[in-house]
Amino acid sequence: MNLNQLYYFKTLAELEHYTKAAEKLNISQPTLSHSISSMEKELGANLFEKQGRNVVLTKYGRIYMFYVENALTQLELGKNQIERLVSEGGGHVGLAYMTSVGTNFVPDLIAGFLDDPQNKNISFSCYEGNTKTLLYNLKREKYDLIFCSMVEAESDVEFIPVYEQSLVVIMPKGHPLESKKKVTIQDICPYPLVSYTKESGMRRIIDDMFTKAQIMPNILCQFEDVNSMAGLVAANQGIAIVTDSPALDNYHVTKLELDTPYSRRMVYLAYVLNRYLPPAVEKFKDFTIQRTKEKR
Repeated sequence: MNLNQLYYFKTLAELEHYTKAAEKLNISQPTLSHSISSMEKELGANLFEKQGRNVVLTKYGRIYMFYVENALTQLELGKNQIERLVSEGGGHVGLAYMTSVGTNFVPDLIAGFLDDPQNKNISFSCYEGNTKTLLYNLKREKYDLIFCSMVEAESDVEFIPVYEQSLVVIMPKGHPLESKKKVTIQDICPYPLVSYTKESGMRRIIDDMFTKAQIMPNILCQFEDVNSMAGLVAANQGIAIVTDSPALDNYHVTKLELDTPYSRRMVYLAYVLNRYLPPAVEKFKDFTIQRTKEKR
């Protein structure tokens, strides 16, 4: 049974006349008769019965009509949704990113994009996560685009540098290092470190800093979210190396510059190579690349 047969069945059920239904469907009457007979043979039940010059649905036909109408309605809704998503004037972007870029960078980017009247009908769904989770879901088509750290082994993903973040050290107010303008890895190594989980791109950067300094960090606790890290630091439970963000001003912590050649982190726009991107997604991707290129 195919989709055309469902439309033939529905049309004949509505018009109750083979000739009229065939004319509306723009097919021959024998073709319509053969199609309906094939359906009845496949279902093992008569769907129509004669009533004068017309045909009407049997008991089984009425039951089947209920499901055919529901199926065709759902298919039409799906068709309309796809057309809306890929339309030039509208569409939808599934976007995901690391928490550290969700305060300013991403909102500013979306706002700038939507300021263009041509983009006013494009909508966004936004999600947060660590780099490992973002890439996992990107490849499974949950997201169209992500902002994440670089991962070398992902040959099927394109990474485009778009934004550079400064790294800072945060510590509770009144900490012994508070009087310094800058701190080094050597300065912070005696103190418990609140750090990111191993799945985070930032964790690899921090681990690399300590490796280059030939120091083993004293990691007290690990978090996925920088806000939880800042909260624990504010509770006087250690210090942390984090990406700089205005959100840190909401916590009772001191923020100091990190004195190391590796005190910046690049954020990448990532998408799956050779996968179709709807016009709205392609448009936002190009906008992001051009806008961040100008700013950098």
